[in-house]
Amino acid sequence: MKKLSVLLLTLALSASMLAGCGTTAKQAESTQPKAVETQTAKSDVSTSADDPSGFVLLTDAVPDAILEIRYYSTYNFVGDRIDGYEQPTALLTKEAAAALKKVSDEVVSKGYRLKIYDAYRPQKAVDNFVRWAENIDDAKMKQYFYPNVDKRNLFSEGYIDAKSGHSRGSTVDLTLFDMNTEKELDMGGTFDWFGEESHPDYVGNLTQEQLNNRNILREAMLNNGFKPLTTEWWHFTLVEEPYPDTYFTFPVSENSVKK
Repeated sequence: MKKLSVLLLTLALSASMLAGCGTTAKQAESTQPKAVETQTAKSDVSTSADDPSGFVLLTDAVPDAILEIRYYSTYNFVGDRIDGYEQPTALLTKEAAAALKKVSDEVVSKGYRLKIYDAYRPQKAVDNFVRWAENIDDAKMKQYFYPNVDKRNLFSEGYIDAKSGHSRGSTVDLTLFDMNTEKELDMGGTFDWFGEESHPDYVGNLTQEQLNNRNILREAMLNNGFKPLTTEWWHFTLVEEPYPDTYFTFPVSENSVKK
């Protein structure tokens, strides 16, 4: 009986040591509250790629936002409405939408409003882009979006890929609308332009005003939890995105989040 008690005590001490391996006291203190907070805040999170329960209508969260959903229209680099866009609306994860509301509040105080080109993008839309890119003969929108790029190089140069961060639901494409002039700010380039002119660090022949305008948008996004993309001045992703490994499939529609 004494040997059994000693054995049980040894096992208990070993388990305790293993549980603490690799975690300092400071780490344990900082991570434990986060786990509790996450569990409370995300009781209705999406559990699969076709589950929109963790998403909201962008305009419900950010009423000041202006929508120009390019992939619902035919004015985009494909030239047709894109699969999965059933309404000219925008969806985002609840976390990204809450952060974007803070961005909106910041820019509204400066006389601007957010103008949204795209947000959540279903995987079937990305598949649509891939099929289009593989059809080399379809170049009807080339002069408007990629006049200096050979369509055969869209994959190798990174303009088209089989996966998009947009499908994870916490990425948004946007610009700023000036409430005084009632026009978009001049960013020195248009949304979805395939070329180095779209890079956030591009200077080239941009004016100081255009560079300043890009920086106003960039600073507001970075100030409120988003990170930029190195090739597109309009593209930002929530740093703490809730679904970093899930590529969602439900359509862009009010019905997706209001069932």
